[in-house]
Amino acid sequence: MHGENWTFFREFMKAPRVVASVIPSSSFLKRRVIQAAGLTQAGVVVELGPGTGGMTRSLLQALGPQAHLLAIERTEEFARLVEQIDDSRLEIVNGCASSIGNELRCRGFEAADAIVSGIPFSTMPATLAATIVAAVHAALCPGGRFVAYQISDRVADHALPVLGAPAIEHELRNIPPVRVFTWCKAEKARVNGREVTARLAD
Repeated sequence: MHGENWTFFREFMKAPRVVASVIPSSSFLKRRVIQAAGLTQAGVVVELGPGTGGMTRSLLQALGPQAHLLAIERTEEFARLVEQIDDSRLEIVNGCASSIGNELRCRGFEAADAIVSGIPFSTMPATLAATIVAAVHAALCPGGRFVAYQISDRVADHALPVLGAPAIEHELRNIPPVRVFTWCKAEKARVNGREVTARLAD
């Protein structure tokens, strides 16, 4: 088994409720997530649960030279692996996804243009999931995108009260097959002289 795959499998066996899968994401899934997140113009991006860094590298390839990627990883072994990526645009935090707002503010960022998540919402306590979703919503700029790639649809249940219904895509060319959920945070706009709230079209 390849070194990265072995590390992923080992950490999954140690903490299956924390690690989302037994192996890293496929190239097909990475491309789908990048497209859903709309990273071309993004300046500040947060990745929740980068794992061994496969998705992280793909996000960095898609981001512009002046962008900043903040990766928050709960598993210490994974955090150490991602720290080995040599890219000045990347910063890794060994901590919980619920701290996203504080981590952004500590670095002088008001909000994120996009948040990508691979953490397993299906296995975490409902209270923690609700806390993370609320933190994600608060951390996104108006019109910002939240993309979660998941095995189950539990993340949609947790996010519905805060972010509304997501757009859903399926990526079968991954082990296991996953669903990619995308939300656009509502933004304020003026229509006919009055302020209204509308969701961005995909």
